[in-house]
Amino acid sequence: MFDRDVWQEIFNTLKTNKLRTFLTGFSVGWAIFILVMLLASVNGMQNGFVGQFNDDATNSIFVRTGTTSKAYGGFEAGRRIQLKNDDLEYIKQTFPKDIEYISARYYANATARYKSETGSYSVQATHPGHQAIEKTLVTAGRYINEADIVNKAKVAVIGRKVAEDLFKKEDPLGKFVEFNGLPFRVIGIFTDDGDDNAERRIYAPVTTYQRIYGNTNEIASIALTYNPNYDLTEALDFSERLEILMKRRHKIAPEDQAGLSVWNYAEAFNDISSFTAVLKGIGIGVGFLILIAGIVGIGNIMVFTIKERTKEIGVRKALGARPSQIVNLVLLESVFITAISGFVGLLFAWMILAAIGPMIQTPAFSNPSVNLSTVITATIILVIAGVLAGLLPAMKAANVKPIVALSDK
Repeated sequence: MFDRDVWQEIFNTLKTNKLRTFLTGFSVGWAIFILVMLLASVNGMQNGFVGQFNDDATNSIFVRTGTTSKAYGGFEAGRRIQLKNDDLEYIKQTFPKDIEYISARYYANATARYKSETGSYSVQATHPGHQAIEKTLVTAGRYINEADIVNKAKVAVIGRKVAEDLFKKEDPLGKFVEFNGLPFRVIGIFTDDGDDNAERRIYAPVTTYQRIYGNTNEIASIALTYNPNYDLTEALDFSERLEILMKRRHKIAPEDQAGLSVWNYAEAFNDISSFTAVLKGIGIGVGFLILIAGIVGIGNIMVFTIKERTKEIGVRKALGARPSQIVNLVLLESVFITAISGFVGLLFAWMILAAIGPMIQTPAFSNPSVNLSTVITATIILVIAGVLAGLLPAMKAANVKPIVALSDK
């Protein structure tokens, strides 16, 4: 491998057949390029899917209701299911060891006014635990606390965009803003890992909005996080138990997802992982098929090269060259062509991904990239591909009989 004369001969051969060498190497380089780009695309899709859930805790569960689609328990279909404060307490008492944080959600819209500035925003009235469930980062002031819930305080935590819209460069903390004509004191400002719309939201105590809207005890949905130590099986088992009991409580058919549904992020992440695993498998399969085509191409070229150099090989063997030296020469040439062309394909793919990958940020596709293990694997594949491409031609060259080779025309 470190014989200078061997390498000099390889370079002379490649130099003599520049076009053939280029076309041979291009097939392998293109195969590696496609393989890396396919895997990066799959990662980009996975990043996009995961990014859509990035603004919520990954161990979140959401209980939502609607209108029943099936008759059950003496009730006709079309019955509207309404969650109430008692449902929240029921879940807390029934699953004390399973729940980490829990909060009701009450939705409303508000026309906000501060001095001469106005704007329309969505309001989510919640409990204090909602901050952890939604992964809300309070950058100034504080979030809603239990005292606010008990006192039904008119306080609000506003998003960064709300603060910019209404207060411009003024500090909002402690100021009073009118929401639909009612004064609320701003106690905090938050940011969100979601999009800008998430920061055009206002959080308020759920009890405050229940009192504003007729002293009701109704809530729109329930959000919670389960024990973070649960694995996928335990998480899915918990959400299944929760759904069964809640449907039993509200007299809903077990299979009726329209009446009440329990949505678990763990299931979503499991589905995403399965989907991207299939896509990654398809990408690897397609890449390998292209790579095999490149290997076959190199093998054919090496066979043709051996045929051209039959007399030369015969002279070498007549002068005492061992079969292993002939094999070594052919394999080194094959591995060299494969490795160099593959690295060029790998480099081009990496440059393109580094240049445009971070700029791609969409809900379905985000930052396509490959990790170090993929690069190392591709490098190993290149070496193996080079050996496979040159193995049969090398063995053929080693078996050439000197007397036959010297008489070859």
